[in-house]
Amino acid sequence: MAIPKFLVGDNTDHPENVYIIHTEYPRFVMDLDSDSDSDEVEWLDDIEGEDETELTDEMSKLLDEANKFYTREVERYEAMEE
Repeated sequence: MAIPKFLVGDNTDHPENVYIIHTEYPRFVMDLDSDSDSDEVEWLDDIEGEDETELTDEMSKLLDEANKFYTREVERYEAMEE
């Protein structure tokens, strides 16, 4: 079984929040909090010792991909409801 690169998650303790989970290295959970101006990210892998410049670029790219994934998923759910 192949796990998708990104997953959408929710939690009844935080009903206003939507989470994007990145399942590949470097793994993270992004909280798309509707009450916040910026998304919170919790990195799950130890990324110390990596090339900081390269890693910063990669992290920025991954966060952009996560947001695009979420937008695409919302559009697909809306299309299914029509």
